Formats: sequence, structure tokens, C-alpha cells
Amino acid sequence: MAIVFLYLAFFFCALATYSTLLLQKFEISYFNYAAALINALIITKIILIGEALHFGTKHEAKPLIYSVLYKACMFGLLVFAFHVVEEVIKRLIHGQDFAGAFHQVRLDELLARSLVIFCTFLPFFAFRELARVIGNQKVRNLLLRGGAALDAD
Repeated sequence: MAIVFLYLAFFFCALATYSTLLLQKFEISYFNYAAALINALIITKIILIGEALHFGTKHEAKPLIYSVLYKACMFGLLVFAFHVVEEVIKRLIHGQDFAGAFHQVRLDELLARSLVIFCTFLPFFAFRELARVIGNQKVRNLLLRGGAALDAD
């Protein structure tokens, strides 16, 4: 869980930094690393629950590119659905009825956020699928020890 959270937190904090710097040029104060970390934690939980339920395993027997793209899409859609539900619940708590709450959800913003999450998921699932196929230890050896460690295996 910690590795998934740190990976997502790195990307989301980088995006928060970019947003802060971009909005600063328009003299808009924006500093929201807490939201980035909370989102990373929530999405980590979504990924772990999805993996425990074997979500997105349909193409694991095919070449890795299919499995990676499929998982990135499926988990991206899952996160999108959770964000839609979250936005509707926030508006319901603030006193709107269900139709009004759903109508005011900014789908363009959620789709843009989902695109960023999809792009974040591509390398994430590429490493996860590679580790699934060749083994965690071999991937660690490749990343931390270099190619000579693989020759010894």
C-alpha cells in the first residue's frame, strides 16, 4: 500500500506544484498539497480493492501491452466513477436534490482529471504487470542492481 501511495502522491503533488505555479501567474492563490495526498490515498484504496476483487484481469494472458492498457483504462474508469459519486455526495450534503446535484457535476473537469490519472496509471501498471510476469525480485534487481544481476539469475 505504501509503494502505491508514494507513487501516486509523487505525481499528484507534482501536479499540485504545477497548478500552483500556473495560477500564480494569474495572481490566484492556490496551494493544495493536502488534497493531492488525500486523493493519492483514496485512489490507492480503490486500486487495492480493485486488485483484491481481480478487477481488470481479463487480458493478463495476452501480451503485456494489452494488459497494461486494459488495466489503466478500467481502473481509470473506476476512479472516474468514484469521483462522480464523490461530487454528487458533496452536493447532496450541501442541500441539493439528487437531480440538481448530478446536473452540477463538472464532467469536463472530471474527464480531464481522469485523463491525468490514466496517464499516471500507464507506467504504474506497466511495472506491476512486468513484476507479475517476470517476478518482483527480477524487477528489483533490474532497477537497483543493473543487468549484471539478471545474468546471475
